[in-house]
Amino acid sequence: MADLRIDHGPNPYVLDIEEATKANDAFRDTLWTGQFLQMTVMSIPAGGEIGAEVHDDHDQFLRLESGKGHIMIGESEDDLDVDQIVEDDYAVFIPAGKWHNLVNEGNEPVKLYSIYAAPDHVAGTHHATKADADNDPNEQH
Repeated sequence: MADLRIDHGPNPYVLDIEEATKANDAFRDTLWTGQFLQMTVMSIPAGGEIGAEVHDDHDQFLRLESGKGHIMIGESEDDLDVDQIVEDDYAVFIPAGKWHNLVNEGNEPVKLYSIYAAPDHVAGTHHATKADADNDPNEQH
């Protein structure tokens, strides 16, 4: 199993990404940070959410490994024209400059991994909870 809570970048790294994603219980763990790419795993508790956000200078890819969520994407926080239920095996592509949020609609955690191109978080970022992420001075809010 992947060694969670360790950022293995920018060294070469091979893992069972499904296993690592499902094993993660933290809101966010950064497993690999390179110069142009970053991968995190996330666990969104039942009723929780990532929180509305926008990344002006990079694209993002989400892949749900378990759970059921509601993804919203759009031009502004109040204009989210993509509004869809997603679950196991769904992939979500979020272009730079698009507002987005994922809300857990199920009774179990949503387990997903996120790939940022270019990196979004400080290498080695670990947030046990969303509150930790919200209170991290290195995070954009």
